[in-house]
Amino acid sequence: MSWKARLALLAAALWWGSLGAIGFLAVPLLFANASSPAVAGNLAGHLFSGQAWLSLGCGVVLLLSARDAEGRATLAWGRGATGFVLAGLLAALLQEFAIAPRILARENLAFWHAAGTAAYGLQWVCALVVLWKLAAWREQT
Repeated sequence: MSWKARLALLAAALWWGSLGAIGFLAVPLLFANASSPAVAGNLAGHLFSGQAWLSLGCGVVLLLSARDAEGRATLAWGRGATGFVLAGLLAALLQEFAIAPRILARENLAFWHAAGTAAYGLQWVCALVVLWKLAAWREQT
């Protein structure tokens, strides 16, 4: 396996693993142990923002890896993983620049928290599919 293929697999694993660790472990622990829900919410916001930037970085690495030997983008890459990378990146961008500012402004919190949860869940599913497809694709190449 080439270094480029290994880097793509590492980026997919980091993307999916970090989404799971923050969303399913770190943030719930914050709310269970912080001195107040306001403190936990503030810290969770910083974690989610950092996660969005990490997602974008992993997505860029994955998209750059989706090129053939001549440097052309290929849709066959990763058995169709490119679309899931793009969907996950769109969800991260929406979360960081459309949803999070409304939560910080305390606009319709129930709706925007639900939208944020949906966007985060979409990222998690997209990252999982990308990791799954890349692992299967690497086995065949």
